[in-house]
Amino acid sequence: MLMQEQLTDPHDQDLMIAMAHLAIEAGACIMKHREAGFTTERKGDDSPVTAADRDAEKVLAAGLMAIAPGIQIIGEEASNEVIPGRLDDTFFLLDPLDGTREFINNKNDFTVNIGLIRKGLPIAGVIYAPARKELYLSGKDSAFMKDNCDVNDRPTFGELTPIRAAENELSAYRVVASRSHRAPQTDAFIHKHDLSDIVSVGSSLKFCILAAGRADIYPRHGRTMEWDTAAGHAILLSAGGCVTLLDGRPLVYGKLERGLDNPHFIAHARQTPRIIE
Repeated sequence: MLMQEQLTDPHDQDLMIAMAHLAIEAGACIMKHREAGFTTERKGDDSPVTAADRDAEKVLAAGLMAIAPGIQIIGEEASNEVIPGRLDDTFFLLDPLDGTREFINNKNDFTVNIGLIRKGLPIAGVIYAPARKELYLSGKDSAFMKDNCDVNDRPTFGELTPIRAAENELSAYRVVASRSHRAPQTDAFIHKHDLSDIVSVGSSLKFCILAAGRADIYPRHGRTMEWDTAAGHAILLSAGGCVTLLDGRPLVYGKLERGLDNPHFIAHARQTPRIIE
């Protein structure tokens, strides 16, 4: 069981490794569903959902209740039924299967996301991409990742590789954009700033690509929910980047008045953004 101080310290290694192991366990659950076959249903907003989404969330919720009892848990699938009426100062945001469309279409860009929020800010995050065998974590002076992280692995902190966001000049900016949710406004943004080097990828991996120095900016003009972005936001922050609204204000969490959805935002590889719409 983790102590309360660990749950509010984004640099605590025990906390991050415990969260990472839970994400990998949920990833193993997802891959079992992929191998066994699954049916796709539709939520009230017409987005797809499978038993893999629901079962992975159960794995995460049960694990977090065991290691962090008393900390509020906000999961995508549970919130699809009822948005919570109140939020604690500290709470987990879970997306058990981010990139369900990628999963359904037998692509590999789907992830398990665990974010920890305190006072509206993402202070810790873990993302695991089970089909790609990639693990990403927030940390103290950098973010961290592990390649070839199988669903049976339980890595230690010493097995992780530090990663930092790049510091390219505006003329060399590389854009990462959504594979299945790219809005016309995003294309207009790319054209406006003459950003031609585009990486297309699904799910929260876009934040990870920025954190690992493989892209410089991620403009998002389509709808996202807080559980879609919390983990990646925390990882990018620890790698030296930031996430802002289109007017430059920081993206914050706990927006119950919006039903926990996000305004349009831009993720930047630098703490001081160079592009504001």
